[in-house]
Amino acid sequence: MPIEVGIWKVKEQIERITFSPIESERKLEDILEKDLSILSDDLLLIGRQIKTEYGKYIDMLAMDEEGNIHIIELKKSLTPREVVAQAIDYASWVQNLTYEQILNLFEAKNDEALEKAFAEKFDTNLPEKINDSHQITIVASGLDSETERIINYLSNNFDVPINAVFFRYFKEGESEFITRSWLLDPTIVEEKSNNTKKEGKREKWNKQDFVVNFEDGNYRNWEDAIEYGFVSAGNGRWYSKTLYQLDIGSRIFCMIPRKGYVGIGKVVEKAKPINEVLFNVGGTNRNVDEVDFRASNMLHDLGNNEKCEHVVKVEWEKFVPKDKAFWVKGLMANQNSAYKLRNQYTIDEVSEFFKLNIE
Repeated sequence: MPIEVGIWKVKEQIERITFSPIESERKLEDILEKDLSILSDDLLLIGRQIKTEYGKYIDMLAMDEEGNIHIIELKKSLTPREVVAQAIDYASWVQNLTYEQILNLFEAKNDEALEKAFAEKFDTNLPEKINDSHQITIVASGLDSETERIINYLSNNFDVPINAVFFRYFKEGESEFITRSWLLDPTIVEEKSNNTKKEGKREKWNKQDFVVNFEDGNYRNWEDAIEYGFVSAGNGRWYSKTLYQLDIGSRIFCMIPRKGYVGIGKVVEKAKPINEVLFNVGGTNRNVDEVDFRASNMLHDLGNNEKCEHVVKVEWEKFVPKDKAFWVKGLMANQNSAYKLRNQYTIDEVSEFFKLNIE
């Protein structure tokens, strides 16, 4: 049984404020759309009245910080059997949504990209894999015993990640109040959702684009990278090994951590230890010890292939000084020196900044 909530006004005399039925589930849906934190602080609304491929409409669809999907269904005038069966039917559709489909669902209902909205809501980037699992929440203005029995049966016996929440509506003078009560502990339902996790959906890779983190400082300098056409990483195999996934012809989106994206280029020579690389100086190829690098410690650990700088030669297509680096919330960021760029939002935003398609 959910815990019943009562409200009393404390003045000279104690007066209980009696609850009234919410006029309609539509009003409750409007309230939740304005502020979904009434249901949970950890939810970003994807949209309401989401059409499934079966021609039915999910009342509300949301996403949490882990990228898991939440199906929110209002009871309306349906019987308990109908609303639970309908919610489970929706879940069977949601579990197969791809990364791209979820992006499209959000953008069809909102005026911004999901990546940007997610970053603003949770202050972190949208995970590369989303829809690992999902939860079902049935929302009602009142909860009957039959709905309770069905949900408890599914949850306790089959670990279905389903819960119910009901709201009481109170009015006193011009002031309106609502209270919330859960049928089951939400943390238990979340655990059941985790137990049913499957391989999450992530955005497809176009098989050419990578992000390279270029740590501008004593070990490498962005002006050197522009002048001599390279990116590099060093000080240990963990930092340099990911550069070796860059093939000739790969396109790189170069980012200086904590600043933003500074260049786009094409790989023209695969990764090598720096002492095996020739650099073009005034039209002549020079060994590393003949190059006057701005980075004071570019030639660190020259005799140690584990720790020295490893260099990828690049032909820059577009670049800016580091103080003009491009960054907006929602762009991809990752601690690896190089990684596959699957995020179309990042590709589009950075390409537009560098005017790649504008002559």
